[in-house]
Amino acid sequence: MKKSRCYFVAGLSVLLLLCGGSAVFAQGLSPVKHCTGVYVGKNLTADGSVLIGQTGDENSSHWIEAIDRQEHAKNATIEVGVDSKANYPGKRIRIPQVAETNKYITVRYTEYKGFAPPLENGGINEHQVSIVDVWSPSREELAAMTPEGQTGLTYSDEARVAMERATSAEEAVKIIGRMVEEYGHATYGGNSHLIADVNEGWFIEEFAGGQGLWVAKRLGPDDFKVIRPGWIKEVPLDYKDNPDYMGSDNLVTFAVEQGWYDPDSGKPFNVSKIYESDRDMESFGEGINPDPEKKPGHQIKTEEIEYAEKYLSEKAPEITVQDVIKLFKERPFTNRGTKYGQIAQLRADMPDELGVLWIAVGPPEDSIFVPYYSGISEVPMEFRQHRYLTKGEAMRFSLPKERQGQETTRYAYRTFDRLFMLVDEHYDAFYPELSEAFRSFEGQLFDRQDEIESIALNLIENGKTDLAKQYLTYYTNTEASKALDLAQLMAESMTSRTKLLFGIRPLPN
Repeated sequence: MKKSRCYFVAGLSVLLLLCGGSAVFAQGLSPVKHCTGVYVGKNLTADGSVLIGQTGDENSSHWIEAIDRQEHAKNATIEVGVDSKANYPGKRIRIPQVAETNKYITVRYTEYKGFAPPLENGGINEHQVSIVDVWSPSREELAAMTPEGQTGLTYSDEARVAMERATSAEEAVKIIGRMVEEYGHATYGGNSHLIADVNEGWFIEEFAGGQGLWVAKRLGPDDFKVIRPGWIKEVPLDYKDNPDYMGSDNLVTFAVEQGWYDPDSGKPFNVSKIYESDRDMESFGEGINPDPEKKPGHQIKTEEIEYAEKYLSEKAPEITVQDVIKLFKERPFTNRGTKYGQIAQLRADMPDELGVLWIAVGPPEDSIFVPYYSGISEVPMEFRQHRYLTKGEAMRFSLPKERQGQETTRYAYRTFDRLFMLVDEHYDAFYPELSEAFRSFEGQLFDRQDEIESIALNLIENGKTDLAKQYLTYYTNTEASKALDLAQLMAESMTSRTKLLFGIRPLPN
């Protein structure tokens, strides 16, 4: 029997912010820091979608970009890597660009120490390939091997190159692996990516140390996984000949050379025990959202992951986009540092123009997930880059005239960030009404999804693909603007009532 068209989201980079009082928080689970990745196979979703999502915590401003397909000169190059100011200092290098790069949609930001902006965690490209980034720390001895002046691609460079070049999830893994081996992985202590297309997913880890180490494992149609961080664990010794695994040639031999694995012991090669660490972000130096209550070496608890996987298992095999959004809007999967959320909905029965990335700009608990279709040509000015929290803008006295136009518009991220703070100040008073309004807005988007996609599909099937893209662009931009209008109205109302009922809390002396 054909599955009904429910709407499930698999998010590229999903970032969420949850305030106290949610079901999960009430169970005593502590807030999680840093990115969380979610994958759901197509046999477990209500409409046969592959879903991939992420919550992510990062510094600085955030904005949405629709990057066009581009042609490049024969000898074109791109600059990658970190500079001397990074926690693990490095040197930026140039690597060859391909002749033509894919169109893709992504969320960008500007700040991570020693990393050149703009940064990105992935997104969705014109072939319905989606990528999200998940922090995954390497063991301390391995991280300590990272050479001074390291070179190679950062996590952001890897995601960008894969978005630009891949036509499938497996190809994206091979591209990243090849880049790590040929040019190196410019690390901040260890990283991973969760990648999916309309059929399957892959999880790939890139290890610190400058040794070109990486490993990947396939996720199939009957799998679902919540990842934060690491996950692969046991890898067969014949991984090079196993279709469900990939990895660098030295994955096992390097561990043997270091005395971290004895091939004669009869024990499985557990890559998580051998190459990963239980360190918290603080032990990397100045990282993302340092938590003074956590000490270096803090083991990230598994209760949060167990809760999320139990939640999804109870929804399977009829998981929907709304289910994933609900999970992402609960603590502990969002916190003060969560800056945006994105969920990619990847469908084999739809043209690639109808691949969709649901994005919540700003803390997702207090934001609205809007569908951004692969076929759109642009996003509203209000959702593009602005000065607020952008790296380097504090040093600029004024903008050059050619940059003033876009800056005159409202900034969506600033609006939703402000709304989060208003709600967080007086949660019990304001969150119920905000939750009801935003849930209703998202509900209308899901109710209309069939109608919108049917119109676009009809245009494509009748040879009017360009018109379909214009229609999708108009629809997405209209709904994103409506979402921003609603957020601003609620922020103004809450500001007035805060002044009247509670007063505005001033900065401490």
